[in-house]
Amino acid sequence: MRYDLVAERKGPDTKIGKARDVWEATKRFHRSRKEHFLVLTLNGAHQVIRLRIISIGIMNRCIVHPREVFLPAIQDGSVAVIIAHNHPSGQLEPSEEDKAITKRLVEAGDLLGISVLDHLILSKNGYFSFLEGGLL
Repeated sequence: MRYDLVAERKGPDTKIGKARDVWEATKRFHRSRKEHFLVLTLNGAHQVIRLRIISIGIMNRCIVHPREVFLPAIQDGSVAVIIAHNHPSGQLEPSEEDKAITKRLVEAGDLLGISVLDHLILSKNGYFSFLEGGLL
């Protein structure tokens, strides 16, 4: 499996403290015409180690499995991850599938000792944070 490396940490200033920081780190995907599922691997200080594309789907669907999300996290030695995907439609409301995969990834992360800190839905209209929305 080859993961597209999108970005690496440039320095200690790439710390993720809130959903807006993830929005800024992933802004190149907000207007994408295909759904992209991303993982940001984080160190113990919540600094971004790497941002990777896990899956590229079609306009309204992307296949995601926990092993593809957590393999790069394990390889990076990360203690936490933030997951994100874009909705090309502009819709920010999470679908039932979005909620189900988030729950599954949180459970998998708990087993591995790698926390899922948030899941963001990105679009040209802004973002939705599962954490800020009370769904995580």
